[in-house]
Amino acid sequence: MAILISRSRNFNHFLLSTRFRFLSLLNQTSSETFFRHAKTSSFTTAAGGGFTKSTAAFSGESAAVFRLERFQSNKAGEQLNTLYYEEDENHQISYENQVMDFPGGQLPITLQMKFIAESSEKRLPCYRVLDDDGYPIPGSIFEEVSKELAVKMYSSMVALQVMDTIFYEAQRQGRLSFYLTTAGEEGINIASAAALTLDDFVLPQYREVGVIVWRGFPLKEIANQLFGNKFDYAKGRQMPCHHGSNELNYLTISSPIATQIPQAAGVAYSLKMDKKEACAVTYLGDGSTSEGDFHAALNFAAVLDAPVVFICRNNGWAISTPVNEQFRSDGVASKGQAYGIRSLRVDGNDVLATYSAIRAARKMAIKEQKPILVEAMTYRVAHHSTSDDSTKYRPVEEIEHWKTAKSPISRFRKWIQRNGWWNDENESELRGDTRKQVLQAMQAAEKVEKPPLTDLFTDVYDKVPLNLQEQQKFTRDAVKRSPKEYPSDVPV
Repeated sequence: MAILISRSRNFNHFLLSTRFRFLSLLNQTSSETFFRHAKTSSFTTAAGGGFTKSTAAFSGESAAVFRLERFQSNKAGEQLNTLYYEEDENHQISYENQVMDFPGGQLPITLQMKFIAESSEKRLPCYRVLDDDGYPIPGSIFEEVSKELAVKMYSSMVALQVMDTIFYEAQRQGRLSFYLTTAGEEGINIASAAALTLDDFVLPQYREVGVIVWRGFPLKEIANQLFGNKFDYAKGRQMPCHHGSNELNYLTISSPIATQIPQAAGVAYSLKMDKKEACAVTYLGDGSTSEGDFHAALNFAAVLDAPVVFICRNNGWAISTPVNEQFRSDGVASKGQAYGIRSLRVDGNDVLATYSAIRAARKMAIKEQKPILVEAMTYRVAHHSTSDDSTKYRPVEEIEHWKTAKSPISRFRKWIQRNGWWNDENESELRGDTRKQVLQAMQAAEKVEKPPLTDLFTDVYDKVPLNLQEQQKFTRDAVKRSPKEYPSDVPV
């Protein structure tokens, strides 16, 4: 049996019993723990009944004992002021006060050489609300979703699916140089986007086009970026699928893997210093966790108490590398505890569960000013990109199973249809209208001329230096000498 000893002289019996309960909740892995996150939050159960909780397991008051606001200094040791001792059979504390001081806090002494196990005997559970047939699981706890919001989320997922299909086919026709789809991950895109506000800063990877579309990025702007025409905000200097918008607080995507993750910790700390009621949210794939940037980012965020939500789309494959060759840990959520970050694993193909999880994570990140790690379990149904053929490294039967039986779109449709919010007529009209809008946007963007060649050398220096002036002249001369070797629609 373990006894908790506090060094605080003002720790009365009431606070002691309260902290015992709080520590117990921290160690629980049930989804209920994560969603009692506000002093007055309304939830709905699978049975349809609503209820209100008046106290919060993760309120700012509860967490105050374990960390301090730290703009002037970072006192990580303050989190280690609680010590555990072992009782003997006579309920007497053995080697009481036998502790050792180390940088970072005091440590209790043990006379046994016991290594920490490489992994837990039980895997971390996965929070879920809807089963594969779209039925709410009895006893599940989730945020109530209105008809208007549910229909909007479903419509957005369908629109994302239609858009991906058309642009993917356009690339195969040679009209686009490159494309990435979100097939199989539409639920994570839309459900997480719906759980955020426009004040939150999003630092995406490259499979989150649904997030920026949800925020109001027009289809014509999506098409302009894909074709790299003169209306593209990046002036054609980015790869397709690398969208960005200052107005929508959606930072432009960068191709190198994981660079956005430590940047998100910095953005979050900036929001903290400015006392903003907002957080930073960054998306990453399971492959990104093999990059050093991921580990540095989690450590930065934890030590600085930065209000950032890390959303990992664990889709099973880092291009052709399966997760069991990526890491030996229990997925990604288990890594959070090592860095001192509260974490949750959620079924990313369950729209209600994902929406509820990100809503709760956002509230905790802002209210308690701390990072949260969410691992969304899903499956990448499509090829990694148009440069990949996933049938070379995984069975077609496996892909088809996830495409049909595990689709987040079909699962959510079954739920809203049972509620009387959707029907086949709505479905046909939505898909037809979306297809027309995407085709019109694509055809219009395709006809717009490319940015001038000189834009390759602008927007970095206030005054273009001599070396870039020489490169610009060399490039222009090369085009003039061999005009047939270069696109005719690029103004020289």
